[in-house]
Amino acid sequence: MTEFSKYNLSETLNKSLKNINFKNPTPIQDISIPLILKGNDILGSAQTGTGKTAAYSIPIIELLLKSKKSSVLILIPTRELAKQVLNVIHSLLGFKSKINSVSLIGGESMSKQLSQLKRRPRIFVGTPGRINDHLEKGTVNFKYVKHLVLDETDRMLDMGFEVQIKKILKHIKNQKQILMFSATIPKDIIKLSSKYLTDAVRVSIGDSNEVAKNITQEIKELKSDEKLPELIKQINERNGSILIFVKTKYGTEKLAKSLSKNKIKSFPLHGGLRQSKRNTVMKKFREMKFRILIATDVAARGLDVPHIEHVINYDLPQLAEDFIHRIGRTARAGLKGVALTFVTKGDFNKWKEIQNILNPNKKNYKPKKVSKKNFNKNKNLYRSKKNLRFDKNNKYFKHNKLSEDLKLKDKKYLKKRPSSKNKKYGNDYQPNNIKESKIDFKRKNSDTNKLKKKSLNYNKNEERFFRKNKKKYSSDSKSNSKMTFDKKRSFKNKKTQSSNNFRKRRVYK
Repeated sequence: MTEFSKYNLSETLNKSLKNINFKNPTPIQDISIPLILKGNDILGSAQTGTGKTAAYSIPIIELLLKSKKSSVLILIPTRELAKQVLNVIHSLLGFKSKINSVSLIGGESMSKQLSQLKRRPRIFVGTPGRINDHLEKGTVNFKYVKHLVLDETDRMLDMGFEVQIKKILKHIKNQKQILMFSATIPKDIIKLSSKYLTDAVRVSIGDSNEVAKNITQEIKELKSDEKLPELIKQINERNGSILIFVKTKYGTEKLAKSLSKNKIKSFPLHGGLRQSKRNTVMKKFREMKFRILIATDVAARGLDVPHIEHVINYDLPQLAEDFIHRIGRTARAGLKGVALTFVTKGDFNKWKEIQNILNPNKKNYKPKKVSKKNFNKNKNLYRSKKNLRFDKNNKYFKHNKLSEDLKLKDKKYLKKRPSSKNKKYGNDYQPNNIKESKIDFKRKNSDTNKLKKKSLNYNKNEERFFRKNKKKYSSDSKSNSKMTFDKKRSFKNKKTQSSNNFRKRRVYK
């Protein structure tokens, strides 16, 4: 007898739970299963790896087995997570179950999905984008949907699926039970839940921003050039499967190539790959056919691969909240794991944000904002030693020993000159005639520029005149050539003359 027997589940579910080796429910499963069976709306949050998918899939399958027509719609942000949820549902339904299911995700062929929809499935699992495509074409009907699940809701809102979720909810007109599950619950989810959930029960187990106790964190401050050699060193030192997180799609491909040059086998996983290739990569990684997987934040949410022992954050995530989800890929279901993060100088601000989320009570150092007045007062601190002698407040310093000649020059430089407004002092009072020399120099420059412009205009006028009287010049040149050159000329000389004339003409065209 297992502890799941206290929920009075059907025989088929109890058998499938035994086959999967589900003996004891997790805290979130223990609270949410009886509430869902009663028909309550739930807003649930728990740490990663605590069994949220089984918390809603076990009671929903029980409700579907009891009724004949009711169906379920499960909305999920990523394709990999959708496949994972379907695998869990298939394992719970058991072999040769009467309840059919369908996955409606992007990247797969529409014809395959249409053939699955003809079987009249009762479990719909998919991403919001592809489900909206089917609704617009009229290939899907949610007439009998009585249960709606939003898994990883915070991620869906971050990806901009809020508008698409609202469109889907308009097509479900019946009274429905809505279940929202997420690792973190920000303000956006609370607003959305207040609109659509009715008398929702809040289920939260542990702090959503807490890292699991089984994970040991390691941090290394590096330069950007030292990242790759350090990564190779860490891979060689560690045993077991490793998941490396990179910021961009291009970064995954680049890192995989650089590791292959060092004879380290790895595969990239990102949103740019085809769905068939993504499925094959994940299948091989689950079957432990290769050891290292390099992924973007596509793999940060919900992926359950129990043999991942190490997570390496090669780049910090764009959103600080995704750091907790990244680390949560290791130490699944009570196992131990290690999380290593590389931090460069450019990542310090992002790292502070992550620390604020992990330890909100702990005060981090924040640089003080310097006002303009304080900045002007402390200007001398930022000046170089060469410019210190020309400072107005302190003209000469002890450490900068100046000769008497230099001091006299400085005094002359700092002398106040009379203003141009005073008529007593005309242009006569000008030490060394500095102003006159400057003005003369400017005039000389202006004269030279004028001469250059005149010469350019003269050349242009000559060219125009030659173009107009081109025929006259050509006829005169022919007559002169007949008079000067002898009648007996070789064939080669004729050729050269004709080619030269052709070149001259081309210049003036």
